Amino acid sequence: MTRLEQEHQTYLRNRSGHWDALADRPIGALSRHYRQRLADVYSHAVGSCERILELGCGRGDLLAKLEPELGVGVDLSNRMIDEARARYPSFQFHCADAQDCDLGDVTFDVIILSDLLNDLWDVQATLVHIRRYCHAGTRIVFNVQSHLWEYFRRLAEKRQWVTPNLPQNWLTPTDMDNLVTLSGYELVQRWQEVLCPADIPLLATLLDRFLVKLPFFRIAALTNFYVIRPLGLSPKPCMPSVSVVVPARNEAGHIGEILSRIPKMGSRTEVIFVEGNSSDNTFETIQQALADLPRDNYRLIRQPGKGKGDAVRAGFEIATGDILMILDADMTVPPEDLPRFYDILANDLGEFANGVRLVYPMQDRAMRFFNLLGNKFFSWAFSWLLGQAIRDTLCGTKVLWANDYRRIADQRSDLGEFDPFGDFDLLFGACRCHLKIMEIPIRYQARRYGETNIRRWAHGWLLLRMVVFAARLLKFK
Repeated sequence: MTRLEQEHQTYLRNRSGHWDALADRPIGALSRHYRQRLADVYSHAVGSCERILELGCGRGDLLAKLEPELGVGVDLSNRMIDEARARYPSFQFHCADAQDCDLGDVTFDVIILSDLLNDLWDVQATLVHIRRYCHAGTRIVFNVQSHLWEYFRRLAEKRQWVTPNLPQNWLTPTDMDNLVTLSGYELVQRWQEVLCPADIPLLATLLDRFLVKLPFFRIAALTNFYVIRPLGLSPKPCMPSVSVVVPARNEAGHIGEILSRIPKMGSRTEVIFVEGNSSDNTFETIQQALADLPRDNYRLIRQPGKGKGDAVRAGFEIATGDILMILDADMTVPPEDLPRFYDILANDLGEFANGVRLVYPMQDRAMRFFNLLGNKFFSWAFSWLLGQAIRDTLCGTKVLWANDYRRIADQRSDLGEFDPFGDFDLLFGACRCHLKIMEIPIRYQARRYGETNIRRWAHGWLLLRMVVFAARLLKFK
């Protein structure tokens, strides 16, 4: 055994003995409030999940709150594991080091490391090791305590208000970004939690649910949360098939051009027109255009309800492709750009591709001035709400995996169903599923036929209501 290995074993024995000694000790009042808040945050972030692994599980309380069908906990302390097994016999608990634990041939939907990284011997080695328990859709969720409050924490330890710790790793957000990349992962989301150190009625709610989300106050947060995804594990087909859904209302003049300009992508490209009860001859024009085309690859349905969002959902419902795309029939987004969106997903560079109209100069009359201001406001609001940079929320071209769309659809009732466009519905859902969103700049074209279906002020007010709704549901939870 090398000297470094001996130091590692000594480190583990010291940690194990420390936590063994605390197994029967009551939790301090401040630690109790902090852990309860963490449990609430993890519960919201993880949601309903079948298989969860928690490293550094302690007594198993957090794992039990999440209620997975398969719950596995790992901890270095024998005494803590014994306590966890006695409390929650339906879960599996193992006494082992997170850096080299052997759980067999099993993968998990979510892996949690709550306040563990500060206590590890080698953070990078641990993150690399747990890749063996990941599949392509696994999300690793963890939090890292800030050292801003370290002096006050030591004072609270002396009064037994908080659980005492041995010397901790100093991990800044920059350090974590670097370690995540070095270990073969990609950051999906990061945010701050817990501003009130004690369970003070009303004040704790104000600080922990609201103020900690705001730019100035979040600097003082007690902990930073991260969601990361493993790279290089995608089992997706090497040539995924594509379904392009084209909502079309009063767009008869664009149909022929759409069909001639949509490129072939992947192993098969399916085009689905969803006609939105037009006042012109859009439906008949599409029927005529598709008459001589293969029925397996070109389809037309009438929209059952109203609004673009309803049309998109109707098209996605019957789509058969591995990848789902939205292309507006107004031709403001060039169909020739669709392979760029395809490549993002097919090459596992992201899981949700969103078009951005605000990078390149637009054609004259492509977007009115107040529409441009509204788009910039909503892009700022959604970047803050979702924890990922979103420059353009209302670009009609959005692309995602069919399997991920089904997950989003399953949660739609939680997010509300009053989005007439479908854009926010998909972005909210992507956030809840912790999908990696990538944005693709496109050159936005001016409409050449017909008039826009957007009612600027009425729809703008509706979108503002949706932002408030989303803030309450996703941010101030």
